[in-house]
Amino acid sequence: MTKRELSPIDRLLAGANDALRTFAAPAGRAARENPAKSVQDSRLSATQKTHAAGLMRVNHAGEVAAQALYKGHATVARDKEIQRQMQHAAAEEFDHLAWCEQRLQELGEAPSRMSPIWYAGAYAIGAASGLLGDKWSLGFIAETERQVCAHLDSHLDGLPEEDARSRAIVERMRDEEAEHGENAVAAGAAELPGPVKTLMRLTAKVMTRTAYWV
Repeated sequence: MTKRELSPIDRLLAGANDALRTFAAPAGRAARENPAKSVQDSRLSATQKTHAAGLMRVNHAGEVAAQALYKGHATVARDKEIQRQMQHAAAEEFDHLAWCEQRLQELGEAPSRMSPIWYAGAYAIGAASGLLGDKWSLGFIAETERQVCAHLDSHLDGLPEEDARSRAIVERMRDEEAEHGENAVAAGAAELPGPVKTLMRLTAKVMTRTAYWV
């Protein structure tokens, strides 16, 4: 059976559905089991709970941006295999999004109210970098994932030791983000110029500091 090619309107509607599914809480059910499912929750102090929720809200915002980034890259990817790889990574990132949202609910908090802004900005960056060619698109993903892994490591250092459920989620996320970066390198990622990496770190810092509170 021949697979029907999507028209521009089909792609537009699919993109709108992806966006709403990403930042219109609740995000929906993850395809895979939450890594914290069998982890016993611990009693946290009010201060610990607020801090853990702030960090998980940052992680949720990062996953909103990751969804948009991969979707933007996939939209303009020239190579069908690279496009498939990005769609697969986006599916795993959606699980991360759902897990973070579930943990936020357990902590009595909500996702960032600026999620539509994070999504729109990341989608634009993904599509724009993808227009330069697949090797640069992959390079952007590889560097993004390197920075994300460093960011998640810092969260593992910052989360309360007692918060085993949040830690289980972040650890799984970190491992899979590292795999996404390695896959991008293996697929032919170009090394980004130093100033671009610095700008990415500065942009991420603005988002993380804002999402912690808002």
